[in-house]
Amino acid sequence: MAKLNKLQTATLPEAVLDRRQAVPALIERPDEFLMVAGLAGTAWELSALTKDGPNVFGLGGAMGAAPMMGLGLALAQPKRRILVATGDGELLMNVGALATIALQNPPNLTIICVDNGHYGETGNQESHTGLGVRLDVIAAGAGFPVVHVINTEADLAEGHRLLREGGGLTFILLRVKQGPTNQYKKNLVPHLERDRFRAALLG
Repeated sequence: MAKLNKLQTATLPEAVLDRRQAVPALIERPDEFLMVAGLAGTAWELSALTKDGPNVFGLGGAMGAAPMMGLGLALAQPKRRILVATGDGELLMNVGALATIALQNPPNLTIICVDNGHYGETGNQESHTGLGVRLDVIAAGAGFPVVHVINTEADLAEGHRLLREGGGLTFILLRVKQGPTNQYKKNLVPHLERDRFRAALLG
């Protein structure tokens, strides 16, 4: 196992939340957002949460793209609230996106990283966050004005408040234990998803 430094081991309680309950409890009101979902778990979860609603653009085969797509959407639609949900493995692939997003600082964008410490799409190998890498620390260092970590049910209330009230660029790290996601039979036809999302965007 890789040797962890003091910063990485300082505050890493064991993840106890089940993502099947934690993700819906955190977002609660999905209709208030235009949402971009990363691969695998988060795409399934947002589809289940909205019953495959048109305000969700779920990615497939575009690992690492969700945060930057969310940035572009937030800049193009400053009056709409944009929510990106992605996993730790996907965000690690494009971690430099956090620096670009923080420099642009769109106040209508929130990024949720559902961190289970594993690469769920490729066989559940332990990810860097499972070995101690702190994506919340990276987001704060990049310049995100609001960073919140959810380790327990008690932390969900503040995360929900940040989503409900908005008011600034926000990074939420939702730490969950390894386990199954909420499954939903979502649309997998790219051009249909594009057209539905465009209709939701334009109202």
